[in-house]
Amino acid sequence: MTTNEPSRPRNFIRQIIDDDLAAGRHPGGIVTRFPPEPNGYLHIGHAKSICLNFGIARDYGGRCHLRMDDTNPSKEEQEYIESIQADVRWLGFDWGTHYYHAADYFDRLYEWAELLIRKGKAYVDDQTADQIRDTRGTLTEPGTPSPFRDRSVEENLDLFRRMRAGEFPDGSRVLRAKIDMAAPNVNLRDPVMYRIRRESHHRTGDAWLLYPMYDWAHGQSDAIEGITHSICTLEFEAHRPLYDWFLEQLELPHRPRQLEFARLNLTFTVMSKRMLNELVRERLVAGWDDPRLPTIAGLRRRGYTPESIREFADRIGVAKADSTVDMGLLETTIRDDLNTRVPRAMCVHQPLRVVLENFPEGEVREIEAPNFPDDPPKMGFRKVPFSRVVLIEREDFVEQPPKKFLRLSPGKEVRLRWGPVIRCDRVVQDEAGRVVELRCSLDPDTFTGPPRDGRKIGNAVHWVSEAHAVPVTLRLYDRLFTVPNPAARGEFKQHLNPGSLEILADARAERVVGQAKPGERYQFERRGYYFADPQDCRDGRLVFNRIVPLRDSWAKIVAKG
Repeated sequence: MTTNEPSRPRNFIRQIIDDDLAAGRHPGGIVTRFPPEPNGYLHIGHAKSICLNFGIARDYGGRCHLRMDDTNPSKEEQEYIESIQADVRWLGFDWGTHYYHAADYFDRLYEWAELLIRKGKAYVDDQTADQIRDTRGTLTEPGTPSPFRDRSVEENLDLFRRMRAGEFPDGSRVLRAKIDMAAPNVNLRDPVMYRIRRESHHRTGDAWLLYPMYDWAHGQSDAIEGITHSICTLEFEAHRPLYDWFLEQLELPHRPRQLEFARLNLTFTVMSKRMLNELVRERLVAGWDDPRLPTIAGLRRRGYTPESIREFADRIGVAKADSTVDMGLLETTIRDDLNTRVPRAMCVHQPLRVVLENFPEGEVREIEAPNFPDDPPKMGFRKVPFSRVVLIEREDFVEQPPKKFLRLSPGKEVRLRWGPVIRCDRVVQDEAGRVVELRCSLDPDTFTGPPRDGRKIGNAVHWVSEAHAVPVTLRLYDRLFTVPNPAARGEFKQHLNPGSLEILADARAERVVGQAKPGERYQFERRGYYFADPQDCRDGRLVFNRIVPLRDSWAKIVAKG
């Protein structure tokens, strides 16, 4: 089924599917799949693939399978499987009853391997992994045939069955496809199909002593499940002839079509599972869900929404050529998503005490403030308590200000957000000369409007009443690396950003923030968007992760650099 809804994103893959359907192919409907290897947590590059595969199935009235390509038990864990399932569901997709494992097909894959041996298309090789690699040839030179390439069908079947029975040690023999050692595409130079590996599998236990290679298991798993379009990232393009060769030799009634698209590369981070695993294993980050990582779990912990990730996938589109997307686009997407969804509140990150000497002690005035200033009726209003002592940001006061400094300084005035105009009359310092308190006065006529004499006032600053302030801990997350492409600059860990996490333990927020539930989001005015950490907001403690600042400060840094 095809539709021409203008809201549906167009790309070359959808055009191919449209053409296939117009030609009468796939009368049973479109079937895609998302087939991750459960050897780590998914990252935002996988999110792009999830959105593409599940989105196509949704828009064409088909289905998308979730399949674990679990052919390498030495690196796979149940934890990863559960995290993958959670990530796909969080992104808003569901596989229904179509959840599979490549391991479920081990018996059939083995039978098909024997079929290729009987057809003279596969053989057992006694060479070591190093010997196979050394005789594979180069892009300009053909490979060298194995001395065991011309074994008889009977000998190959006997050896392969004995490999399964566990008669040989790990690494002593492999099963290879018999294709063409002089093929221009090196993937067709007798690729390995099985290797002996005594590893317990999370799903099959100790039933198998040899395991299929990814290239052998992948296409056949697609065929078993009736996949119509096997959508892969661009690095699998050179593997497509092998994918097709296996299907042709087996003469399977259903042959999926492999299509490749460009993977997502994102600046100021790494997208390699190996590199991410190193960061986690060496405890350079706080785990797979560290909010500085590009993992889906990390983005979720930081406070990103599934809607913003799906919108990001739509914005970057689907292309045939690799490219790198600026991190700023991802951050802009979450800003756009949250801007009209989350209420505003005031939170002072590094408090400076301000005593309003002409406001009566003990008096509290309730100021009405909109939760969404751009459209006050949308989210209603809240009462903000105002008292004699308020807290402002330390950086909003400068004793000797530069030109055009429009915040507070001695003798100067600013407006407190939603409140009155105040003037700094006196500065209190400690013995070391550090400013610890400001003595100010307020203009009582400005609670409800501008100064009557028409004088110009500096910018408005946010604040909280000291007596009513709620203590919060803020985690300010920044880019994990200091260079746009750390993987291309030698040892990637040398480029870790030492300022990627700053913890502010003495921040104070207005009263309404004290009612925040784990998982709720706020825009702290003038500061950014924040997320009440679901894991750490407990026992009365409020911990907020900064999702993103209000503006992309890195754009200026990169431009200057």
